[in-house]
Order: sequence, then structure tokens, then C-alpha cells
Amino acid sequence: MFHHTRFAQPDFRRQLDQCIHCGLCLPACPTYSINQLEMDSPRGRIALMRAAADGRIALDGAFQEHIDLCLGCRACETACPSGVQYGLLLETAKAALAGARGEERGATAATPQSTAAASLHSAPLASRLSHIIQRFGLRELMPHRKRLRLLARGLWLYQRLGLTKIAQRVLPSLPPALTTMEGMAPPIDLDFLDLSRPAPALAPRRGKVAFFTGCVQDAFLAGVNRATVRVLQRNGYEVHFPAAQTCCNAAALHSGDVTFAQTLARQNIDAFPADEFAAIINNAGGCGAALKGYDHLLADDPVYAVRARAFVAKVKDISEFLVDHLHNPPTGYVQARVAYVDSCHLRHGQKISKQPRALLRTIPGIELVELAQPDMCCGSAGIYNLLQPEMANQVLDAKLADIRAVNPGIIVAANTGCYMQMIYGVKRGGLRATVLHVVELLERSYANAA
Repeated sequence: MFHHTRFAQPDFRRQLDQCIHCGLCLPACPTYSINQLEMDSPRGRIALMRAAADGRIALDGAFQEHIDLCLGCRACETACPSGVQYGLLLETAKAALAGARGEERGATAATPQSTAAASLHSAPLASRLSHIIQRFGLRELMPHRKRLRLLARGLWLYQRLGLTKIAQRVLPSLPPALTTMEGMAPPIDLDFLDLSRPAPALAPRRGKVAFFTGCVQDAFLAGVNRATVRVLQRNGYEVHFPAAQTCCNAAALHSGDVTFAQTLARQNIDAFPADEFAAIINNAGGCGAALKGYDHLLADDPVYAVRARAFVAKVKDISEFLVDHLHNPPTGYVQARVAYVDSCHLRHGQKISKQPRALLRTIPGIELVELAQPDMCCGSAGIYNLLQPEMANQVLDAKLADIRAVNPGIIVAANTGCYMQMIYGVKRGGLRATVLHVVELLERSYANAA
């Protein structure tokens, strides 16, 4: 039986022991709310982790099934009175599963993991294919801006030729993940950011910031990135785009590929000299949570540990930054009923929930309406909606019911995955609503004033 070395670390055992089994996390957990199974709750999954760490259960079977079904939304962290860092525990569990599959670099077949790896490799063909595709996407697509932009151009052509209608007739007979993938594709905007030179301040200069463009965000939501830069410029900031930046590493961590996640983190730290910028801005809740975790991820790195802490100190979500640096508030009237959909990793991971709402309230004409359960996940969770489409759709349907109850004309998101999941949700639920990012609505107000 394979035991991941991280299971033996004192920090992991200490974090496990913080759980007092009170059950306050259960109502906050999307999978428990749907399945009503103890093993699909944070408390139950922690019990599985403890059993695996003690060697009482293998990494396949129940352990793999219930860990893989976790969205990693971290709503349980917000609900927990004991301060259990469930996100770090899940990261370790995912790394153990990846190690058993031989996915993490350095793993070999002739190691003590062979028994568990054999069991995992005997999984159904569809499951193994999904992991192959996942690994290809994580390593061969997401860290490569040019490849993603090329893919975006292909999707743009697909949409322009009207192939969407043909695909929708074929998709019901294909795997659910393909239906989700097609449905969540936004209308492609090929006006990508020009990253070759800084964007100058458009108001009295207040400082210099660096912009983390993201990978999927850069290629498939170019309008969100343009709006982000424009709003920063309007508030007096010169915006820089470090050329060597790459994927934040969130998807690698979600997949348990810790070694590759560390490689990406080091590359980004090298790309963003912390002492050159007032802040390192990002506009995606999941990316920001990953970037702010570099100090933990590289804590044992003798070269990067100190630099990681300096980097993390400069990372700011766009709403977190703007709420304190909105030197030129928007004045253009936007008449709209707006529902803000929290990004789990922004709300629960970064503890940012008031700031986006405060920015939206600065826009004249906006009627901001609250969902009944704003802290519940939408089902995106990185690439969860592609790997676990059935559960993701059930979580999404609950979110859509919450949105439908307040009947907004605009659904505002603050994360790449949430944005695309809401596009899919609007189609799936037949809602008459437009999906925008916080900064897109701000920029609309600025443009209306002009």
C-alpha cells in the first residue's frame, strides 16, 4: 500500500487533529447537501484522510471516490469554528492520489506505491482517458499563451461558422463533459491584450502595478482583461505585463501535481520582481488564491521561500485593490438589476466578499440583489465541471434556482471558471441575463459617462 510522504509530515497530522467533528461544516458543503453522505462531507473526508495516513485504507476505492468528488470550494473553512485548513488537507490528499497514479514527476512503477497505482490504473478506460487529457491540458496548454490563443482562434472560427447549432444536436449522445465544455465557451473576443509594452495611466499617475493576465482568462475572456487594465488606467495606474509570467498553478494543485505547481510558482516569482510594483493585480478568484499560496507551497525551498513571501505580500485581487484605490469613481448611469455570484476561492480562500459588492454599489443606477445562499459553489471549481459533470450540474442547478429567485438582468462574476460556468448556466437554465465581470460593469459605467 502506497503512503504519500506528505501524510507523515507533522503539519498534516496537526491539521487533521484540529477537526473536532462538530459537523458545522456539513450545511456549507455542496456535495453533502446533495448526497447527504457523511463521506461526502468535509468531516467525512477528513476521516478518510486520517485512515489513509494511518494505513488503515488504500488510496483507491472509497478514498479516491470521495476525495475526487470534493469541489475544493473551501466553504467548510469559513464555517469551521476550529480553523481547520481543509484546503491544505485536500491538497495533500490530491497529491497522494496523483503520486499513486504516477502522475507526479519522479514517480516510478517500482516503488512502494505499486499496489495502489495498479488499482488506480485498473480504473475504467474513460477515467484513465480523462486523466490523460487533464495532464495534457495542464502541462501542454495552460502554461503556453500562444497555444491557448491559437485554440481561442479555432473556437472563434467554430462559432462564426455556426457549428454550435450542429454540435448541440450531436452532444446529447456524447459524454456529459463535452456538453459542458461546449456550453461554457464564451463568445470569443480576439482583441487580445497587447503585452509588449506597459499601458500608461489615463489620469494623474498614482503608481505602477503589474498585471497577472492568467492563461484561460487571457485567451478566452480577453474583454475582461482589457476592462481590468482600462479601469486601472482610469484610476491613475501604469500597468505592466511581465513577459515571463505563466499559469498560476491552481489547476496543477487541484490535480495533485505539486511538483509542477512549484515549477510554475517559481517561474512567476522570477517574472514579477516584487520591489518594482505597488501591487501584483489579478482578476480571477481562483488564480489569486493560488498566487497567495506560494509562500506555503515553497516554504521549504531554500532559494524561493523568502522571495515567495515578498511576492505574496504584493498580490491583490482587482476588487481588493480598487476598493482602496478608486481615485476616480465611475459616474456613468447603468440601469440594471445585478446579482453578484461569489467566487469560492475569492470568498472562502482569500476572504474577499465585501469589496466586489462595494465596487458595484459605486455604479449609478445599479440595483444589487443578494442571493439566498451567496456562499455556495456554482459547480465550476477549476476543471471539476469537466471531470465530475453530473455532480457539477446538480450544484449548478441549485445555484441557478437561487439566481432565478432574484431575477437579475446581469450576473456578475469575479473568477474565470465562475464566469464560464454562469454562461453555461444561463443557457442550461434558460435565463434572460448577461454575464459580466465586476470590472466590465465598472468600465461600462466609465464609458457611459464619456
